[in-house]
Amino acid sequence: MVSPKPGDGLVTVFGASGFIGRHVVGALARDGWRIRAAERRPDLAGHLQPLGGVGQIMPVQANLRYPDSVRRAVEDADAVINLVGILAESGKQTFKAVHVEGARAVAEAAREAGAQALVHLSAIGADPKSKSNYARTKAEGEAAVFGAFPSAVIMRPSVVFGPEDQFFNRFAALARFSPFLPLIGGGRTRFQPVYVGDVAAAVAAALAGRAEPGLTYELGGPEILTLKEILRLVLDYTGRKRILLYMPFWLAKLQALLTWPLPTGFRPITVDQVRLLQRDNVVSEAAIAEGRTLAGLGIESPHAVETIVPPYLERFRPKGQFAHYRL
Repeated sequence: MVSPKPGDGLVTVFGASGFIGRHVVGALARDGWRIRAAERRPDLAGHLQPLGGVGQIMPVQANLRYPDSVRRAVEDADAVINLVGILAESGKQTFKAVHVEGARAVAEAAREAGAQALVHLSAIGADPKSKSNYARTKAEGEAAVFGAFPSAVIMRPSVVFGPEDQFFNRFAALARFSPFLPLIGGGRTRFQPVYVGDVAAAVAAALAGRAEPGLTYELGGPEILTLKEILRLVLDYTGRKRILLYMPFWLAKLQALLTWPLPTGFRPITVDQVRLLQRDNVVSEAAIAEGRTLAGLGIESPHAVETIVPPYLERFRPKGQFAHYRL
């Protein structure tokens, strides 16, 4: 990998303005990189520029579905990072277009541009044999990346949490109006939530030379929690009492089918996401044994859920986040 002198290294980051991207850009800026933030709508990425010095972060237009725009975005870049991913399909933003063809376009463009390093964000659970389109296309994307850029580093995080996440925030929002929270599959699915800042640190560490080229790293936090335990934490942090209602996988899939006509943002869950819940989402024993984890990247003390989540879920409390200040 490459480690720049301040002001010398240029990195192109695809998906820079997203939840994870904002933290990655901040970490890279602190390391001295010049950053090209490749976005479909660069006019909406101005919030990234204060994360660095004057002129250090520059938004540019690029769309993974248009390889020419990808090639222009990586011209003369020393390193390339692809953080683009979707949890549900919408219009032309399909899993295959984004996770597979988009990943391939970035990797091929990085190789053609002579980039020294490529970091690709995937997900724990990526599996070419999975019944989930999300997990299967994530695995196909990984294969496409290694095929075009063999020395790439792939990062597979578990569910990522932080102030703008779509995990803890989503359950907390549901608890505001629903008398129950669904324990899909009995709530036994295990997760290893990882803080977005630790994921960003892992990406920065890879570019600083602490990752082995050509390997896949699995990123998980310090604790493994079942879905049931996570929902109980959400209720505790938001000060609400709700019934945890057992929901078998088949019923969750039926509910997802019934809400299929709704816009993506209004659907509580998709059939594909239910399929994902049928497998644990934790760091594998092989990755731990081989040092392909946060610790292997020099991140020895990742943040626990209880140190980060409670403050940003306070706004979901029945009387608001400032209730304890009232006389």
